[in-house]
Amino acid sequence: MPATSSIGDVTTYVAPRPFHTALLNELDGATSVFRHITPNWFASVMGTGIVATAAATLPVHAPVLREFATAVWVLAGLVLVVLTAAFATHWIRHRDQAKAYAAHQVMGQFYGAPAMALLTVGAGALLLGPALIGESAALALDVVLWTAGTLLGLVVSVWLPFAMITRTDRDDIAAVPAWMMPVVSPMVSASTGALLLSHVGAGQAGMTLLVACYAMFGLSLLAGLITITMVYSRLMHGGFSEVQAIPTVWIALGVVGQSITAANLLAAHAGSVLTDAATVSALHAFGVVYGMVMGGFGAFVFCLAAALTVHGARRGLSFTLTWWSFTFPVGTCVTGASALGAATGVTVISWLAVALYVLLLGAWVTVATNTFRGVLSGRLLRR
Repeated sequence: MPATSSIGDVTTYVAPRPFHTALLNELDGATSVFRHITPNWFASVMGTGIVATAAATLPVHAPVLREFATAVWVLAGLVLVVLTAAFATHWIRHRDQAKAYAAHQVMGQFYGAPAMALLTVGAGALLLGPALIGESAALALDVVLWTAGTLLGLVVSVWLPFAMITRTDRDDIAAVPAWMMPVVSPMVSASTGALLLSHVGAGQAGMTLLVACYAMFGLSLLAGLITITMVYSRLMHGGFSEVQAIPTVWIALGVVGQSITAANLLAAHAGSVLTDAATVSALHAFGVVYGMVMGGFGAFVFCLAAALTVHGARRGLSFTLTWWSFTFPVGTCVTGASALGAATGVTVISWLAVALYVLLLGAWVTVATNTFRGVLSGRLLRR
């Protein structure tokens, strides 16, 4: 028999047709696609963008490499636009679910990813964009993305610790590598902000930007070291409760690599805004010494993360979005080694950057391919 349904004072006729039911199911499925567009999806933009920007900093200068980097940067920009639209839809159509993710003690930490995605694509605009869209447009795009990413990153870096400290539900809270996501963001602002110094030039504006970048360097470095200490202690005492979480240990490498990049890029571009040669020389010396010392710590973190990954692979580590942790942190090591190699003139450091880039490229191809397959099958869009 035909069915009826009441909407207010109006009674509507509902035909029990299979096509009608299938159409409703299809529309419901299309809507639910956005239910689980969590902030960690933006790690795909970070990982793709760093492949492009890292290539632009390598000591190897080949036209084909630059063309490849430009194509990857365009891809990162397109993914950023699509994800931003999907994430906005997620908040509009599934607000309760979005709030639940934001309040989650692990997933909420990934709100640092959208800021770093903006900053990474912005840096690519400055390094690779001029040949494609013109110097003025590239600079304007970077200024917009750097400003938006920096403001978002600073808000998140304060909001997330505040939310964690003041939350009433404290069950099962433990220091995990994901806690470093909001910490790294200001460091990315510092290193990418260094690229803008030569465009700002000498004067109060340039000096203000330089001081702000060093302040963000300090914020991220000290907060990052505190967080790494808590996470290291937690892992030493409790280990990983889930094998699938092991890739996130690579996030610690992002603090190391990005800080070496920032320290040396800021010193390299400080001469654009400072007239005191002694100060510029002191900043250069600081960047070199800091880079060599932190590089030793980075080698330790890299080897430990690699060993843990092999350990996880032997115990059934399967693909999830956490695999994007294999990309951006390694990319920051590439840019850090490139910047330190340029500052010191040590050839072996520069070639280390090339070797790390080959590793980054392999990781990115693997993770991007699996992500594409997961999206096509719908597996990554379901929880």
